[in-house]
Amino acid sequence: MDFTQRTYPKARIGLFAVGLAAYWPQFPGLQEKLAQYHQHVADQLADFADVVGLGMIDTSQAAFAAGDRLAREQVDLLICHTATYATSSQVLPIVQQAKVPVLVLNLQPEAALDYENVDTGDWLASCSTCCVPEISNAFHRAGIEFQVVSGMLYDDERVWRSLRSWCQAATAVRVLRGARFGFLGHTYPGMLDMYSDFTQHHGQLGSHVEVLEMCDLKDRVDAATDAQIARKLEEAHALFTIDDSADEASLNWACRVAVGLDQLVADFDLSALAYYYRGTNDNEYERLGAGLILGNSLLTARGIPAAGEGDLKNAVAMKIMDSLGAGGSYTEFYAMDFNEHFVLMGHDGPAHLAIGSRKPVLRGLGVFHGKAGAGISVEFNVKHGPITILTCTQTRDGNLKFMTAEGESIPGPIMRIGNTNSRLKFQLGPAEFVDAWCAEAPTHHCALGVGHVADTVRKFARLKGLRFVEVGA
Repeated sequence: MDFTQRTYPKARIGLFAVGLAAYWPQFPGLQEKLAQYHQHVADQLADFADVVGLGMIDTSQAAFAAGDRLAREQVDLLICHTATYATSSQVLPIVQQAKVPVLVLNLQPEAALDYENVDTGDWLASCSTCCVPEISNAFHRAGIEFQVVSGMLYDDERVWRSLRSWCQAATAVRVLRGARFGFLGHTYPGMLDMYSDFTQHHGQLGSHVEVLEMCDLKDRVDAATDAQIARKLEEAHALFTIDDSADEASLNWACRVAVGLDQLVADFDLSALAYYYRGTNDNEYERLGAGLILGNSLLTARGIPAAGEGDLKNAVAMKIMDSLGAGGSYTEFYAMDFNEHFVLMGHDGPAHLAIGSRKPVLRGLGVFHGKAGAGISVEFNVKHGPITILTCTQTRDGNLKFMTAEGESIPGPIMRIGNTNSRLKFQLGPAEFVDAWCAEAPTHHCALGVGHVADTVRKFARLKGLRFVEVGA
């Protein structure tokens, strides 16, 4: 299936090397050699980040100027490459002014020194480790969070895998900063785990919550043209297997609502959506609320995740997963299977169609369990292979917290009830996993994505200064 995925911006990374100006006249050629090392770092980072390079900082005066520039550049993450020894006074002012998280990149060009033949200049070209303890102490005493990444400059896959992951995490930070989360309707009544403080999301994630009325959607659904509905119907037939239970009237209504949703997203410049509305007695708002699953599944596949039941926190989790290229389908715990040792997980929609294992099915449901109305729903399961689930929850002190677990989506029959549902196997058995998961006080929804991305989510949480836990690791 060919979906038009949203292209996310690369993380903006401030990169600088440090050395000591006093060395240059003493050891001819040293500065030039270190510059070659640093250029290699910059070239590698450019594959997965937008690099703002400052070159070599070799005096404390240059550090203040560099910090001023990086503050103006609005970078997401700093990387300090310790090319050789430098004083911590050449690093601290940069980080203090930029006011973003920092990695200290300690990369040695050779596996070992030629101890019997090396001279002082050769040693200085390899002593990247020398100043790292000093810089770490200065950061700690200045109240600056940091991470040291040590390894080899060349042919060290572990280092570059780690840096790529940090940059992906910084991309998620950039994506959420200024992201516009539509909140349509209200939270499902009584689901206390899902109630959210909008100011908390603004304050801790830098995102915006746009409160929407059902009238905003109704106006756009009413304005949908026959031509727009026909094109959406063609899209549905191309992307889904249409079950006989999906009658023509219900399918046409779902397509009309999908057109309205597209216009709603465009008019309010939405990056994601949390939604729910009950309505009563088959009135227009009940029918609108029941017609959302198809359109919101299509939006989710385009990188505009939609979380039902008004779960704003799970819309955040889905957005993070999508920004990491993992998808992120709206999911909850369904059942435990003690014969084959997996957990069945899914929801009544929306699904992230781009990560399905097969062509999804549109089914007509005579009743949406626990909700008002009836209509079209999506049945699918995620691709078989590695998966990650991510929950955004809230602690008793009011802070957001991220929870992940890695596992595997396994083949086998799923329920044919018009819901998303997947068979997920974790390192712990089903009962042990559910116990361990619930001990961390999650919300009951999560974002289900493909691939193992828990380590990158861990880095995202660290960049934001928020709590993180990986269950079953």
